[in-house]
Amino acid sequence: MRLAEQLNRALHSLLEDPRVYLLGEDIADPYGGAFKVTKGLSTRFGERVVTTPISESAIVGAATGLALAGDVAIVEVMFADFVALAFDQLVNFAGKSVSMYGHRVPLRLVVRCPTGGGRGYGATHSQSLQKHFIGAPGLSVYEMSPFHEVGAVFHEMIDRAEPALFFEDKILYTRQSFSGGVVDELFRYDHDPAGHARVFVDRPGDADCVLITPGGVAHRARDAMRALLLEYAITCMLVVPARLYPLDAGALLSAIGDATTVFVAEESTAGGTWGAEIAHLLHRRAWESLPRPVVPIHSGDSVIPSAAHLEERMLISGRRIEHAVMEALRE
Repeated sequence: MRLAEQLNRALHSLLEDPRVYLLGEDIADPYGGAFKVTKGLSTRFGERVVTTPISESAIVGAATGLALAGDVAIVEVMFADFVALAFDQLVNFAGKSVSMYGHRVPLRLVVRCPTGGGRGYGATHSQSLQKHFIGAPGLSVYEMSPFHEVGAVFHEMIDRAEPALFFEDKILYTRQSFSGGVVDELFRYDHDPAGHARVFVDRPGDADCVLITPGGVAHRARDAMRALLLEYAITCMLVVPARLYPLDAGALLSAIGDATTVFVAEESTAGGTWGAEIAHLLHRRAWESLPRPVVPIHSGDSVIPSAAHLEERMLISGRRIEHAVMEALRE
């Protein structure tokens, strides 16, 4: 099943609960959202699927109010770039409302953010802004993955009873989710006890190096793993978490096993990123077993061009990951 269809099915299931509301721009039928993820929902669930004016701050503010009143609110931000317009509502209102009233207040809010480049939408519609919400108290950050069932991830976000951002790489909408533990003829996958997906050749942990990526980069990491294996006989294990933050350092240490070389690849530009936080935590906790620092791999330090050949050159790719691994292993 394509991930866009899996998302649509998950939202249909969630809206069966009369406490659940969905808010966003142009999400009602017949349009069904910019990426058609909300198609059919307004026809079936009527007034609980609310098409809003163009104001991300107002949408997230209203959704936070619904969540504070005991309902479950899901927001679709048309492009993740625009979530910056709701930064104050998320960081100063939603995130703080969980804990600043003298006792914990459940606040079931999920903000969906179609993210990333690769579709020629240009500088203001192609960014990956996950890093700007890493470390914000009271906010959880998740990313859609082809190895994690979307409905289960939604239930986890809602059950945490705190505001969550769910980044959905747009490239994944048309891709199939993996199932049955098989990726392709070379790789298999499973889930560790913490819920990380692990992609490997023969056995988890039996690899020359480990790649840690969010879900949107997983296909590109797999391409790099394939090239490294077939061209250089280098085996890698890929670790893909559904939840990017809060980080569980112990679970990540367990996921990488006995690996001596670890890479973190993400589409964000360098500087204050999720990958940098993982590198810091792992190297501090595994100082004696990692002979070299964890290596971060990012997109280029540039706004994202619209022209396909320039966009491809700037964004993180399987080839960029492959070259970074080879360069580190030569040192």
